[in-house]
Amino acid sequence: MTEQTEVEDKPRRSIWLTLLPVLLFGALALVFLKGLTDGDTFRKLPSVLIGKPAPLLDLKPVEGLVLDGKPVPTFKPSELTNGQVTVVNFWASWCVPCRQEHPQLITLGKMPGFKLVGINYKNDPADAAQFLRQLGSPFAAIASDVNGRAGIEWGVVGLPETYIVDGKGIIRYKFIGPISEKALQTGFLPKLREIMADTAKTNASQ
Repeated sequence: MTEQTEVEDKPRRSIWLTLLPVLLFGALALVFLKGLTDGDTFRKLPSVLIGKPAPLLDLKPVEGLVLDGKPVPTFKPSELTNGQVTVVNFWASWCVPCRQEHPQLITLGKMPGFKLVGINYKNDPADAAQFLRQLGSPFAAIASDVNGRAGIEWGVVGLPETYIVDGKGIIRYKFIGPISEKALQTGFLPKLREIMADTAKTNASQ
């Protein structure tokens, strides 16, 4: 009886030893996904572009993008050096987290003192237009990055990504992942207000 019990226990221990790494990996994955959903994991990753000029490569309009009967203005990166703070959001209709953060972008789009623009990343123009017609457009201007070149220049690693650019065209802040309501109020907006205040001081001294 004792010998049989020992024989039965050995396979059980072997199974648990095999499953343990899988269970640990699953637990870590849940923690990672929770942080991603809250917008607190990716936003802490550093960016080599912080403190450097934003890429000024030419971008094309989103073909046929008409909202409320009017063509949507095309975002021109050359406007980033006009003395106004600009928030640049990379997004796509196929990006599920982009849909999750869209209400926060709507909130941002209604705020004064800065310009919110969108760069539509590797997206079919018709799908992009349908996305904005359904959910509303928070953007003052939009540009298309069909081939992903702008994403490479800006250092995009995954959608959505949002940048704050000061009035001189310098990238001051980068948020990777969807901006949740919590992240908007406790992280993004305080940083945006700080950069707006710095830009106002710079403009006043000139």
